[in-house]
Amino acid sequence: MSDPILFLFFLFLLSSAEGAPLRRSFYSESCPGAEATVRGVVSRAMAREARAAASVMRLQFHDCFVNGCDGSLLLDETPEMAGEKAALSNVNSLRSFEVVDEIKDALEMSCPGIVSCADVLIMAARDAVFLSGGPKWEVKLGRQDSLTASQEDSNEIMPSPRTNATSLIALFTKFNLTVQDLVALSGTHSIGQGRCFSIVFRLYNQSGSGMPDPAIDPEYRAELDRLCPLGGDEDVTGDLDATPQRFDNQYFKDLVRGRGFLNSDQTLTSLPETRKYVEIFSKNEKRFFKALVEGMIKLGDLQSGKPGEIRRNCRVVNGISDDQLVKTK
Repeated sequence: MSDPILFLFFLFLLSSAEGAPLRRSFYSESCPGAEATVRGVVSRAMAREARAAASVMRLQFHDCFVNGCDGSLLLDETPEMAGEKAALSNVNSLRSFEVVDEIKDALEMSCPGIVSCADVLIMAARDAVFLSGGPKWEVKLGRQDSLTASQEDSNEIMPSPRTNATSLIALFTKFNLTVQDLVALSGTHSIGQGRCFSIVFRLYNQSGSGMPDPAIDPEYRAELDRLCPLGGDEDVTGDLDATPQRFDNQYFKDLVRGRGFLNSDQTLTSLPETRKYVEIFSKNEKRFFKALVEGMIKLGDLQSGKPGEIRRNCRVVNGISDDQLVKTK
């Protein structure tokens, strides 16, 4: 997908294609306990490790932006297919695939062959937000799982931590997502952590200047310098906001003060059109929650329209055996 015209055409098709009809309470008859099962597994995962909430939630974004919400992210690599897990924005970064496995195993015990892995990601992301103190909403379900994955498309589409606000607006616009959607969905960084790998350039060589990002609050920069010293362990993690286990509007309060962890977060204060929503959400948590729900539903509506299936194992297409996989961890 290197041709820019073809790429843009693909994005148009992605945002407008009519996939399977999605609706609330999709499994009310075929698997009435599906949503409760997902919520129970996510809750237990969070009890084992609080960070699991953010990790599970993040999977929806990395799945839906690449060829729609179809569970392609979950596929393990095969000799014939380079998986999305090894894409530049995912490798050594995405976590909690085992939580998805646990959910799917539980669903297969009660409702074999009914609930798609793509729908599992949507439900789990919603539950991760709610169980962390955020809003609760009804999700539309009925997706099918993709028959393949595309590492190339993931590399092409997914933004890096260095991305600026202008590029983020352009990306979201291609998916028919508004500036408000962009800022509200960025607010999912209300929970979780990021790696030093993602910010060392901000601290020591922003835009090749050999200097730190001037947008960082000086006291906060000193904290980050201690956390992520030049030449230090870049796998060390830091909190994305001051209340990393509580889903609230603290993320936006931090951005207003120049205390955004990632460049792609702090850059939201650099343009009038994005800063407007940062300031609104920093003062009005209910407004943030409402916009977040709207954005999450719109994100979940992204569909490729390609044929699919209901995978029995989220890591493999039906009919693929373990010995055909390159890696299954």
